[in-house]
Amino acid sequence: MIKSILTVTGLAAVTCFTACNQGQKQPGDANSPTPDAVAANVDSTVSPTQDFFDYANGGWIKRNPIPAEYSSWGIGNLVQEELYKRLRIINEKAVENPADPISKKIAAFWTSGMDSVRINQEGIKPIEAELKAIDAVTTIPQLVQIASKLNMSTGAFCSLYIGQDAKNSEMIAVQLGQGGLGLPNRDYYFNTDARTTNIRNAYPAHIAKMLQFVGYDSTSAKKAAAGIVQLETSLAKNSRKLEALRDPEANYHKMAVTQLNKIAGNVDWNDFIKQQGINKFADTVIVGQPEFYTNLSNAVKSQPLQTWKDYLKWNLINAAASHLSDTIANTDFAFYGTLLKGQDKQKPRWKRVLDAEESAMGEALGQLFVKEFFNNTAKKRYENLVEEIRAELKTRIEHLDWMSDSTKQKALYKLSKITKKVGYPDKWKDFSAMDIKEQSYHQNIEAAQQWWQNYQISKLGKPVDRTEWDMTPQTYNAYYNPSNNEIVLPAGIFTVPGKRDEELDDAIVYGYAGASTIGHEITHGFDDEGRQFDAAGNLKSWWTKDDEKKFNERAAVMVNQFNNYVVVDTLRINGKATLGENIADLGGILLGWEAFKKTEQFKKNEKIAGYTPSQRYFMGYALGWLGHTKKESLARQVLTDVHSPAKFRVNGPFADVDAFYEVYGVKPGDAMYRPDSARVRIW
Repeated sequence: MIKSILTVTGLAAVTCFTACNQGQKQPGDANSPTPDAVAANVDSTVSPTQDFFDYANGGWIKRNPIPAEYSSWGIGNLVQEELYKRLRIINEKAVENPADPISKKIAAFWTSGMDSVRINQEGIKPIEAELKAIDAVTTIPQLVQIASKLNMSTGAFCSLYIGQDAKNSEMIAVQLGQGGLGLPNRDYYFNTDARTTNIRNAYPAHIAKMLQFVGYDSTSAKKAAAGIVQLETSLAKNSRKLEALRDPEANYHKMAVTQLNKIAGNVDWNDFIKQQGINKFADTVIVGQPEFYTNLSNAVKSQPLQTWKDYLKWNLINAAASHLSDTIANTDFAFYGTLLKGQDKQKPRWKRVLDAEESAMGEALGQLFVKEFFNNTAKKRYENLVEEIRAELKTRIEHLDWMSDSTKQKALYKLSKITKKVGYPDKWKDFSAMDIKEQSYHQNIEAAQQWWQNYQISKLGKPVDRTEWDMTPQTYNAYYNPSNNEIVLPAGIFTVPGKRDEELDDAIVYGYAGASTIGHEITHGFDDEGRQFDAAGNLKSWWTKDDEKKFNERAAVMVNQFNNYVVVDTLRINGKATLGENIADLGGILLGWEAFKKTEQFKKNEKIAGYTPSQRYFMGYALGWLGHTKKESLARQVLTDVHSPAKFRVNGPFADVDAFYEVYGVKPGDAMYRPDSARVRIW
C-alpha cells in the first residue's frame, strides 16, 4: 500500500505535532483544542453524493497549495515535515555528542551530506575511478564485469536482487528481473500522448547535458545520447507492461544458471553474479521475464561497444547525481523532478540528506525514534484493531454465496495464519559493520549500499528470518508480504497530524487506520495476486477452478469500473494494473465498517462537530488520502504505479459500498451512484 502519491515517512501515533495552520495550538493543550480532525477539511460547497473526495478534503486543499519543492502535498507530507524537524535534531545532537557507535555513524553521515562546499569542490571526482574503469573496457566480458559491479548502485543492465522463492517461501534465492531503463518504464518509450511524447523528446538532450559533466564535448554527448536512447528503447521493447508484472505465476521462471546462459548466451551469467559478490548458493536463479534477458543478450552482441560504455557512464552519473555537486544535482532535477513530477525546485539540502539517511540506515534512527514516540497503549490499540478486522473478514468469508466450502476452509486457514507486526521490530538490524565515517558524502552513500548488498547476500543458504521488517518504524506506510503471509504496520502509519492517538474518536480510527490500513493490508492476502499464495506464503493454487472463475468474473467488474476513470488529459486509470490495490481498498472499507458497527460510538450515534459517527467513519477513511498532486506527477503515476490516484481511492470504492449510499442518501443521478448490478462484490 502507499498512503500518498509518493511513499513518505511519518511520526508515530502518539507524537505531538506542530499544527498545520499558523496560530493553532500544540495537541494536548486542554485550554485550546485543535480543530476537529475531519470537520476542518470539509468543502461545504461540494455535495458528498457528487464527489466525496472533494467534499471531505476540498476545504483543506483550497487552503494548502502544493509547495514549489513538491509534486504533491497532503497528510503524509504534514507528517513528514514534523519528522524532518525531529530527525534533524537527532542528527545535530549526534554531531555535538557522538556518544555511541550509532550516533557516530549518524553524525558522520549528516556532516558529510551537509558539507556542500566539499561536495561542490569535488564535482565528479567521487565517480572518476568508475569512469576510468568504463573507459578501459575493450571486450564484451570486460563490459559485463563492469556492468555487474555498477549494477548494485545504478540499476544498469538489469535488475538483480535477493529475496524469498515465491514457490518455496522457506528459501532465499537470487532473482533477476527486467530493468536498465532511464525513463520510469517501458510505456515512456512508446506511448503517443502529448505529455509522454514531450518527456521522451526531451530525454536525449538531458542525457547529453549529463554526459558533458563526465568529459564529453557537446557534439559527442549528443551523439552518445542518441545511441543510449536507441539502446534503452530496444530493451524496453521486450520489457513487460505494468499490468503484466502483477501476475506472479507468469513472472516466475526458476532455472539453472547454465540454462540462463543458453537463452542469453552473450553474457556469462555465472561471472555477472559473482561480480556482485555472490559466490555461493547461486547455481540456480529465478528469472522474472526470460524474454528480456534474451533481448539483453542480443543487444550486448549487436550494439556497438562504445554505445554500451556511453550507457554505463550515463547510468553512473544519473544514479550519483543527487549526491554530487549542486550543478550536477540541479541539472538532473530539472528533468526528473520538474519535467516528470512537476516540482518547481528541490528540497533544501538538509531534507535531502535526511531522505538519504533514511534509505541508508533508517532502522537505526527508528530505534531512537520509538523510545520517545510510540507507547504501549497505542501499540495495544492497533493490535486489538487488527484482530477485530480479522474477525470481520472471517465472518464475510463464511457467508460468501459464490465460494465453495472447500475453498472457504483454505481461505479461513490462511486468514488465521496471517502474522501481524505493529509499531516496530522486536529485533533490530545491526549496523555496526556499515562503514559510515568521516569521508565524502558519496563514499558514505556507497558504504551504505555495500552494506545492504552484503546484508542481502548473507541471507543465501540460511533460514528465512520472518521477524525482519522491510520498513522503518517512522514510515507513513504499510505492506502485506505474501511470502511471509504477514501485514506490517509501522508506528508512523497511524499518525493523524496535530492529534495524539487518545484524541481520536473510534469513527476516525476505524476509517483511517482500520479501513485504509489494516483492512486494506489483510485484504491484500486475498486480492488478485495475494490470493495465489497459500497460508505458508508459497505460490500455490488452493482454489477450485470454478471458484477461480467466479473470483475473476467479479474482479473484472472492478477492472472495468476503474478503466473508465480519466485522471489527467486523456490518461485513464489502468484497471488491471491497479486491481490489487483497488480490491484491497474496497475490502478495507467493508471490514472497517463492520468492525466499527460494534463500537459504543456507533451504537450511541451521537454527533461530533456536527457529524454522525457513520459520517465520520467515511470521512476518516478519506482523511487517509487527504492531499492533491500536480498533473505531471499524476500522469507519471498512471503509467508507473499500481495504486490509483488518491481521489479515486476514495470515490471509486465508496461507489461500491452499500452502507455509503445509506449514510449519505446517494440516489440515481448522483455522480457517486452506481447501479446495484454494477457494484463490485468480491469479499
